[in-house]
Amino acid sequence: MAELLKGKPIADKIKEDLKKEIEDLKSKFGKSPKLVAVQIGENSSSAVYLKAQIKNAENLGIEYVLNTLPEDTPQQEVEQLIDDLNKDEDISAIILQLPVPKQIDAKRLVNLIDSVKDAEGMHPSNLGQVLLGKWSLAPCTASACLTLVESTGIDLYGKEVVIVGHSEIVGKPLSLMLLSKFATTTVCHIGTGERGVLPEHIKRAEVLVVAVGKAGLIKGEWIKEGAIVVDVGINRVGDKIVGDVEFQEASKRAAHITPVPGGVGPLTTTMLMKNTVEAFKAQKAKKII
Repeated sequence: MAELLKGKPIADKIKEDLKKEIEDLKSKFGKSPKLVAVQIGENSSSAVYLKAQIKNAENLGIEYVLNTLPEDTPQQEVEQLIDDLNKDEDISAIILQLPVPKQIDAKRLVNLIDSVKDAEGMHPSNLGQVLLGKWSLAPCTASACLTLVESTGIDLYGKEVVIVGHSEIVGKPLSLMLLSKFATTTVCHIGTGERGVLPEHIKRAEVLVVAVGKAGLIKGEWIKEGAIVVDVGINRVGDKIVGDVEFQEASKRAAHITPVPGGVGPLTTTMLMKNTVEAFKAQKAKKII
């Protein structure tokens, strides 16, 4: 049976180090990092992540401010708010809570966030740094996946890694991060599945990361013996929360596998806090120079 690859113990260790670092920064600069969240309307799907952000920030000593705007707020008004937040020197980092209402262009808003204040690492400048293999602010979920894989002690050099899902949040940035570690990286997506060749890619994966959002998409029998499996999917089936991978069957073949929930989630919020601290340090260093 596979060893469970839980996110919380790894997140706890990172947060322990972050807490000390934040105390040192507060002692040196007389203030703590400050994270501002922008939420447009109410959305139940983001409520859990939002609650985790508030709790983590409070425990770490990061100042957290939530700006909640009405559901019908026009694009221009949100753009003005982001411009104001960019100019406020007391604010270290900004996050746009997703999803947003249909009248809002989320990609444009993310692009308008000052790249040095980009808590989620989704600004084109920060994604460019990921491409160059020299990131300091990277997408939080992708960073969480990489951290989980590396926590097993695997040497990624030359290993067969398969990512299922090519989103801007996980698949695309993670593929670049893994390439910087010299992993042999394959990205699969809907085209791979429709062509009918998804199983053959999965069967050779020494490391498998799945981020699609479709319960049971990956059959347990496809998993290579001794593989590391990171399941990012969160799906409600009846009264249960399950991932994209058939957990029970996959557990019989994999060496390490993330539980759902309890795998990637706890680390994603921690990476958001880590990015906030990195943003704070970068801004302070710029002022000193």
